Amino acid sequence: MSSELSKIWLSSPHMGGQEQEFVAKAFEENWIAPLGPNVNGFEEDLQQYLGNDKHIGVLSSGTAAIHLALVQLGVSRGDEVICQSFTFCGSANPIMYQGATPIFVDSEISTWNICPKALEEAIVDRISKGKKPKAIIPVHLYGMPYKVDEVAAVAQKYSIPIIEDAAESLGSTYKSRNCGTFGEFAALSFNGNKIITTSGGGALVCHTKFAKDKTVFYSTQARDAAPHYQHSEIGFNYRMSNISAGIGRGQMKVLDEHVGLRRKMFHFYKSIFETIEGVEVFTEPDDHFFSNHWLSAITVHPELTKGISREDLRLHLDQYNIESRPLWKPMHLQPVFEKMPFYGGQVAEHLFERGLCLPSGSNLSDEDRTRIKKAILEIF
Repeated sequence: MSSELSKIWLSSPHMGGQEQEFVAKAFEENWIAPLGPNVNGFEEDLQQYLGNDKHIGVLSSGTAAIHLALVQLGVSRGDEVICQSFTFCGSANPIMYQGATPIFVDSEISTWNICPKALEEAIVDRISKGKKPKAIIPVHLYGMPYKVDEVAAVAQKYSIPIIEDAAESLGSTYKSRNCGTFGEFAALSFNGNKIITTSGGGALVCHTKFAKDKTVFYSTQARDAAPHYQHSEIGFNYRMSNISAGIGRGQMKVLDEHVGLRRKMFHFYKSIFETIEGVEVFTEPDDHFFSNHWLSAITVHPELTKGISREDLRLHLDQYNIESRPLWKPMHLQPVFEKMPFYGGQVAEHLFERGLCLPSGSNLSDEDRTRIKKAILEIF
């Protein structure tokens, strides 16, 4: 059956129409480089969106953003950094780039994000072992803000800076304040599947112009101010190109529209599953949380669905050429990280076992939704 039907993707790029204008101008003016008017303009667009008290450096990826935040916080070999376990590997890998050790922390069930109680337990235990963590990396998973106030209270109690992983949450808010503005640093992502895209790219949100300038310095190979190439520090090739930034400038014009369309998909699934016992749609815990619902996700409880599991649903959707995907496999269960310390219970593990992400793109059609609904209702 699937070969006869067009693919419905989990989250595909959605162009707004003005991207080509910015890209064409870059070609006309020969700004085919990791600097230029689009780079500066995209940073200004993001600063205006998030709040003008922030300073933003656009980079090659969200992973690069987290890496440069760790560099600027002085994380080095032998240090420890706390990281939410229930996330994509891009949250954790940069810790290893610096030769540091990730300390993984479980989630809590209401936001699926880092558990403040387990976080404090981890900090207290690491300090007792003589290793005070150098940073904390909480994640706004699938666009859902983490418990910002509670996590901040723990971080402040022990004077540990937060690197806010906002890769999936541009357009989300907590208490009416934009995600990406809560940490000492914050990472954004513009990967092809994100709420807006530059094909590949990211940004580091900084509190000061000094930190933004250091971000640009490190991302352009840490070249000293000299007429020749001189380097006093190790740098990286992480700066965003003017072409990619041009795509980003066009995408910023449709960001709020994309958020609305993603949330429309969330309400679509809420209406389908409200009468299906044993399936829960991931939703905001209360009015303080506003999720962009980058990906709409569900948990399936076989004991209440007459034995139908997450995997049964995934395979059934695949027969209709509908892409769906299990929730992130927790980092502490990954072969590459399985020997790293972990604090908490089994919340993230149970979410992985039962959770599924459903097609959530802002470019899905009524025809796509009809096919998705038919497939879901058929199996249940």
